[in-house]
Amino acid sequence: MSSSPRIDNVESIAAHLDMLVGIDPRLAAIRVVTGAVHPRIDVAGFAGISRIVCGQLLSVASAAAIWERYVKVEGALDPAGFLSLDEAAIRAVGFSGGKYRTVRAIAEAMASGTLDFDHLETLPADAAVSYLTAHKGIGPWTAQVYLMFCAGHPDIFPAGDLALRKAAQDGLGLDRLPEIAELANLARNWAPHRSAAALLLWRYYAVCRNREGVLG
Repeated sequence: MSSSPRIDNVESIAAHLDMLVGIDPRLAAIRVVTGAVHPRIDVAGFAGISRIVCGQLLSVASAAAIWERYVKVEGALDPAGFLSLDEAAIRAVGFSGGKYRTVRAIAEAMASGTLDFDHLETLPADAAVSYLTAHKGIGPWTAQVYLMFCAGHPDIFPAGDLALRKAAQDGLGLDRLPEIAELANLARNWAPHRSAAALLLWRYYAVCRNREGVLG
């Protein structure tokens, strides 16, 4: 894990943003629009990553509605409990077949000891992303959002997130929607404060478009 402060409170995020504005003054104007940026910290481990998988490729409202039903399924928030459930029980709340298989693969990996979330939190950013994406069904976006929201990692930037791409286009005055690789390359200049930059841009997206860009 990076030695920079975790992004788990308003003060820590503000400290990161102070540094970011010094690195890239364009972010100062975005910060004026957003006001205080609050943390997005969720429970770690199986429940946390399951919630992130639930939100993949869905609107925030749709993901929230499915998750509200999911948490009411007895055993669904525990790896062993999940493995005792049949696919129909999970599909019934709104999970697709692919998402069911991803969460099941995660539960199986945790049960076998090949996926250890305590170990994950000891790894630097790139190694942590690689550790997660080595498991079937976990892509870069899922890994990066988990590390930000469930581990409080200070230097993660999910460049593939569409809301972040739109916010960067609007807030930085870009002439077109940046490609994923372009935004990732731009965000490298914001290290080791990239998580705070992502939170800032998500908040900017929410303020300017009156809709959340990621499940909170």
